[in-house]
Amino acid sequence: MEFSLMSKYGRYPCEVVVDEDQFRFWVRNADTTGEFFQSQQELLEWIRKHWRREDFLRPEEFDHLLNALARGDAP
Repeated sequence: MEFSLMSKYGRYPCEVVVDEDQFRFWVRNADTTGEFFQSQQELLEWIRKHWRREDFLRPEEFDHLLNALARGDAP
């Protein structure tokens, strides 16, 4: 799964990648910093702690991201 959300605070989109086959779980923030995780659940917990729906130009995309990660669905 890959997601790209436009933040209100940066020029570049926030990116989220969940690739269980390759064990890649990471986010890139609007300021281009990033974080790597050991699991999809760990990534989801980080997003819930550090990002808010109000941070994004399209808050419904953030909701979709959280729902898809919680269910493990592809976008």
